[in-house]
Amino acid sequence: MLGIADIEQAAQRLEGVSVHTPLLQNFELNQAVSGTVLVKPECLQVAGAFKIRGAYNRLSQLSEEEASHGVVAWSSGNHAQGVAAAGAMLGIRTAIVMPEDAPRAKLENTRRLGGEVITYDRYRGDREAIARQIAAERGAALVPSYDHEQIIAGQGTVGLEMADDAISLGLAIDQVLIPCGGGGLSSGSALALKSRLPNVSIFAVEPADFDDTARSFQSGRRERVDDSARSICDALQTPMPGELTFEINQRLLTGVLTVSDEEVRSAIRFAFRNLKLVVEPGGAVALAAVLSGKLQTEGKTTALVLSGGNIDIDLFTEIQAEPIG
Repeated sequence: MLGIADIEQAAQRLEGVSVHTPLLQNFELNQAVSGTVLVKPECLQVAGAFKIRGAYNRLSQLSEEEASHGVVAWSSGNHAQGVAAAGAMLGIRTAIVMPEDAPRAKLENTRRLGGEVITYDRYRGDREAIARQIAAERGAALVPSYDHEQIIAGQGTVGLEMADDAISLGLAIDQVLIPCGGGGLSSGSALALKSRLPNVSIFAVEPADFDDTARSFQSGRRERVDDSARSICDALQTPMPGELTFEINQRLLTGVLTVSDEEVRSAIRFAFRNLKLVVEPGGAVALAAVLSGKLQTEGKTTALVLSGGNIDIDLFTEIQAEPIG
């Protein structure tokens, strides 16, 4: 069973590869929520999102024979960039199945990092089936975007760093908010956080229309969102939690919160104007939950992850032009 030792070993592999992002505080944010907020800006990570952690942990453990045949992954964009970056570092050929309507920045960055991009229709195609077929034809190894122990362990280094930094700074964290799509980041981080801070409350945060983890958490079994679901949060448009990730989340999470697209847009504006950080929609959901009062923050220390910053300039400009309020 996946445990803290796997995450600690992943952290060793990632030493000098990923950025150990800091815990930041901001006066305006603390004032806005009447508490202390610790922000972990994975938007400053290699390739602009936390995904390099799991991708590198997976690719670095391939045998020489496996690596020689390359890898195939599927992703809405951030995992694609993480896989492409890890492949470039390790000299492994990478191919990633991506939605044809993925943000232009994510498509371009994946190609720039050396990844072969294979597009599909997000609403009609099955990206995993496409990737598995390509991998079978090429004899390539698969790099799932979340439901794999090596991926979960790599993503768990986010929670490990958060807990260890808080302890070294003498900060007692009451609650942690983590963006959630397939659940790799939240499940891996929950394992690390609970190992270091057993009494901490942990909440996954999803877009309101992609509340599959929230529904699953309530019913006790994996639930799927309707095919008509849409959200500005392209990175979190996963229709159903992973099998491995949900088992961990179900066991360790305190609860699951949801935020609207409008709340996400407001959080993106707040992050840029007050934190001076560029955050993509899916990366801003935890901040949106705090700013919109989805849980009690007054007098508490709340930590949250800004999981990515890969947003198209046109969308970013449109959001920043909107009035505050």
